[in-house]
Amino acid sequence: MSYFELSVEERTAIQIGHAQGFSLRRIPCLITRSPSTFSRELRPNRDTCGGYSARLAQQQMQARRQVCRPMQKLLPGRERFKLVAHMLRERLSPEQIVGKLRSIMAQPQLRQSQHNYKLLKIKISNLRLEKSSAPYTKPATRE
Repeated sequence: MSYFELSVEERTAIQIGHAQGFSLRRIPCLITRSPSTFSRELRPNRDTCGGYSARLAQQQMQARRQVCRPMQKLLPGRERFKLVAHMLRERLSPEQIVGKLRSIMAQPQLRQSQHNYKLLKIKISNLRLEKSSAPYTKPATRE
């Protein structure tokens, strides 16, 4: 069973119907919703006088949704986003990116001073050079 939140238009129709004194069964019929959906919308969003405001209900719904959603860690324009984008352009796998981010962020001088994107980019480049300049050794074979 899927759930669709009420739109602003539906909330406005509820506000108008409630203000005009329509019954609790008539208003949901106008917006093609079930009466239980309507009562669940009306109950927490009534004001102290028993009225209903579509604008206030929409704001409260957005505030409730904001609380239950985790914060995004990669926001465009932020330092970490640029760093991850750079590593993706360098064709690093997600596992490699996570490992490099952990090693970079574990260093206290980088975490405290936040030397911005250039220093982190140099650090990643150095890590890539260390990996590529290591001599190749052939794996042992069974005899």
